[in-house]
Amino acid sequence: MDWLQVVVLAVVQGVSEFLPVSSSAHLILVPVLTEWQDQGLAFDVALHLGSLSAVIIYFRQEIWQMVISSLAALSGKGVNEDARLALWVTLATIPVGLIGLLLHDVISHLMRSTLIIGFSLIGFGLLLGYADWRKEGTRSEYQLRLKDVLIIGGAQALALIPGTSRSGITITAALMVGMNREGASRFSFLLSIPVIVLAGGLEAVGLFSAPQSIDWIAMLAGTLLSGISAYLCIHYFLVVIKKLGMQPFVIYRVLFGAWLLWFFYF
Repeated sequence: MDWLQVVVLAVVQGVSEFLPVSSSAHLILVPVLTEWQDQGLAFDVALHLGSLSAVIIYFRQEIWQMVISSLAALSGKGVNEDARLALWVTLATIPVGLIGLLLHDVISHLMRSTLIIGFSLIGFGLLLGYADWRKEGTRSEYQLRLKDVLIIGGAQALALIPGTSRSGITITAALMVGMNREGASRFSFLLSIPVIVLAGGLEAVGLFSAPQSIDWIAMLAGTLLSGISAYLCIHYFLVVIKKLGMQPFVIYRVLFGAWLLWFFYF
């Protein structure tokens, strides 16, 4: 891998992992618009590690409180809002975890067409726009109810369809059940932690079963660049949505999806 490939892939992964614009839609363009060879599983794992590190560092205080409160609840000291939030994150991860493990090969081989990605970008983008436009909710991630969590968790499973965007569909569902923009986004980011662990774990299993030579310098650079870009993305996304809402991302998704369909089919 040359350094331009390392930088481009790391930044694209770090930014698109958390914006509601679909990382799969952007990563599919890289081999099409360049002559780069596939970067390999090892580099994919490194990029996921960078994204995971970014979200953990950004939400380190919340995560620490969730862990401490969960341990206290397990020891019989009662369930507070942090322990409840940890439970909600766990429950909302179950649908995508089960479906991902059962249908991983089917999804990766049969549903990665640009036709599906293009229509998913447009369709789920418009749904995000409707959820953001209809009514701004008032509840934060600490005010979720079991019914809300089941809806958001079920919606997250739809992110296995390429072009949907995991953050996009979970934010959409969260807005629909009455959360405010910041709360919906923060809960979506917390949900990304177990999902990235699961996705990275699957890739790591594939890496161990089919060993390959590893460029450790490229791996380290990819991890750092992915982590830095992801951290900045999370921070500025939470700033932007307070002022502009989700509509700029909706417009981008529709235009990008339409361009993809035109580029590949017309």
